[in-house]
Amino acid sequence: MRRLTTLFPSEFLEEHAEELGVVEREGKLQIPVLVWALVFGFAAGESRTLAGFRRCYNSTADETISPGGFHQRLTPTLAEYLRDLVERGLDEVAVPNAVDADIDRFRDVMIADGTVLRLHEFLSDEFQARHEEQAGAKLHLLHNATEQTIERLDVTDEKAHDSTLFKTGSWLQGRLVLFDLAYFKYRRFALIDENDGYFVSRLKQNANPVITEELREWRGRAIPLEGKQIHDVGDDLSRKYIDVEVEAEFKRGQYEGTRSLDTKRFRVVGVRDKDADDYHLYITNLSREEFFPEDLATLYRCRWEVETLFRELKTQYELDEFDTSDPDIVRILLYAALLSLLVSRELLDLVTEQADDEIVFPPERWAATFRSHAQLILHELGEYLGYSPPPLLERLIEDAQKIHQQRPVLQETLATATQPRCES
Repeated sequence: MRRLTTLFPSEFLEEHAEELGVVEREGKLQIPVLVWALVFGFAAGESRTLAGFRRCYNSTADETISPGGFHQRLTPTLAEYLRDLVERGLDEVAVPNAVDADIDRFRDVMIADGTVLRLHEFLSDEFQARHEEQAGAKLHLLHNATEQTIERLDVTDEKAHDSTLFKTGSWLQGRLVLFDLAYFKYRRFALIDENDGYFVSRLKQNANPVITEELREWRGRAIPLEGKQIHDVGDDLSRKYIDVEVEAEFKRGQYEGTRSLDTKRFRVVGVRDKDADDYHLYITNLSREEFFPEDLATLYRCRWEVETLFRELKTQYELDEFDTSDPDIVRILLYAALLSLLVSRELLDLVTEQADDEIVFPPERWAATFRSHAQLILHELGEYLGYSPPPLLERLIEDAQKIHQQRPVLQETLATATQPRCES
């Protein structure tokens, strides 16, 4: 338990909540309990209802809170507070390393990616989707595969393009960035190169630059490629690799109301996919002297790290199944999910330290194990922090009773409706 309370000390949780105005100074809500109830309630919950989170809170806190009182706390300020906790946790918690490529050459290897979360259709104004009568949010991550941390996260509506959230600059110096096709822009690649950074991206199907030079000589009567467009040559080749220099044309950023055309040369590598009888094409500014075609394909597979994170969030934590039409609650649940993931990773690190060296913990199997024990961990954490929840019987009575006196329960309604018929 000391590991978790070091990650998020109760004093820090209380002080930061007071700074943001999450709770009143004399309010009875116990902020550390609320945070841990959201973390472990999200991990343990099957449907992740607000009633379930409130039960987690009431089973840990010194005093219970009513449904109305709990709902009143689910505010935009609480969402902002939880986001701050996520950012703090990202600085502290490492994501397990799955990279098998040699990345010592770079200052850091960065992976940019995003995933769509489908939301209640009533949220279509707040979270615009690409299709009408739908709502969707998008979670964007910039993952540092070298340091095993997430350096940046953003939550937008689905229409916001991943590309608009990636900013170039001097921070790229010495870093390698791995992109999926959503970030493909020649101008972005040029700016990374000009900031002494590096990149590898898949080549878009509709991007067909002209080959200016072959970077590898082939024996025999090899088909010459210079002057041809890259997507036009693949069907005619049987060689294992394509390794060429291409020239791409693009528009520079706006300056004094105009955008000038420019060209830049990049390297394009094709690695033959035997199953598809085709080439996987990559565009990069990494030199052939240091990285052969197969090296680039290996580096690009590092992207599976962030894909694994998204898959775990969606399969184990059901991140895209939020059954609520309240945008503030969507954000609160999203940050609760990320906090659950971070806490899970911190405990995995502890378990790995204590276990024998030869024992392996697959991330998704660990996630399922963490979820199944979440309620037990919350109970022990509450005891460790010195909380004394009301007796179980008292909590059962409070949770099971009819909440609104003016609202008849179903059995009462049926009895009233059928009584005159029975008497007649």
